[in-house]
Amino acid sequence: MRDSGEFLFTSESVSEGHPDKVADRISDTVLDAFLAADPYARVACETLVTTNRVVLAGETRGPDTVTPDYLAHLARLAIHDIGYDQDGFSWRKAEIAVHLHAQSSDIAQGVDAEGNKDEGAGDQGIMFGYACDETEALMPAPIYYAHLILRRISELRRNKDLSVAGLLPDAKSQVTLRYVNGRPVGASSIVVSIQHEEGIEQEAVRAMVRPIVESSLPTGWMCPEHEFYVNPTGKFVIGGPDGDCGLTGRKIIVDTYGGAAPHGGGAFSGKDPTKVDRSAAYACRYLAKNVVAAELAARCTLQVSYAIGIAHPLSVYVDLHGTGRDVDEKKLERVLREAVNLSPRGLREHLRLNRAIYAPTAAYGHFGREPDEERGTFTWERTDLAPVLKQAFGR
Repeated sequence: MRDSGEFLFTSESVSEGHPDKVADRISDTVLDAFLAADPYARVACETLVTTNRVVLAGETRGPDTVTPDYLAHLARLAIHDIGYDQDGFSWRKAEIAVHLHAQSSDIAQGVDAEGNKDEGAGDQGIMFGYACDETEALMPAPIYYAHLILRRISELRRNKDLSVAGLLPDAKSQVTLRYVNGRPVGASSIVVSIQHEEGIEQEAVRAMVRPIVESSLPTGWMCPEHEFYVNPTGKFVIGGPDGDCGLTGRKIIVDTYGGAAPHGGGAFSGKDPTKVDRSAAYACRYLAKNVVAAELAARCTLQVSYAIGIAHPLSVYVDLHGTGRDVDEKKLERVLREAVNLSPRGLREHLRLNRAIYAPTAAYGHFGREPDEERGTFTWERTDLAPVLKQAFGR
């Protein structure tokens, strides 16, 4: 995203009832089940959802107590929690097939710690983290507000609020903001598509959604009325996995920064923390957020790279986009590497990732969320490293 001039930038979000997010939720539910039984279990679970059918596949290593029947039961509970009890996709009637098998021994021997060998990365790859001062959550504004709109609709729906009676779990939002001199100043257009019961007219859905959208944005940011689109096709009754097949890991831009920052390409859901696709992306966000929280820069992009079986990152790169406040980026790279052990084991321990904390991450973004100390979720959103960074740069 440019840091000067006037331009429009758009990000989208999808609700927990979107087919791909149903799949993500089930994959993370499987992961949580294994980590609850054994914090060092290995999981790579992919889920497919379609009309009254759920298929789980992938590789695991964990206790025999986590049986296929138990995982099918948990998947059914996840579908119930999302809110699906429709003819085409119901927590009661869906057929659930579990095709998980043992993790490859070839991968295990490279990843496992043994003797003097530290735990290695679960795969090669590049991971990015990003933060900026556009919102209190230090997230890009378009994705932040796209998530917020859908989260508020979901909260009302789950609480059976009459103001959203007839709205169903599947939904998408898209927020386009106008930037002046690199700062967001208001919305130029907003799209909300939301599944609804038969018989509800488009204008009625629009009347339900409009006040939620306007109250989710800063005062004066609402787009012009003719640029506010609700269910543009006119009808959205058939939705969820009955309307579109869903797969784990197909919403990686929704999960991260809405396109405002680079993405390494790896998905998150269903992967245990030895998979650096997930744990290192979380660590990069943690570091970038603390750089901005320490007021060392207004924007920070951080990249790391790994090789399978190798403990240390092959590279660490920091870009402050010209917003650094008397901060040398090369020194910052050294400081960050000294402040946090970026090996897979170091990331897991520093952010306490070997726990059953992942189901809440499956919808509305993995970043920009409030850390919950009691539940131990979203630890990578803490800003406890900011004082250390300030001290390192004499602030």
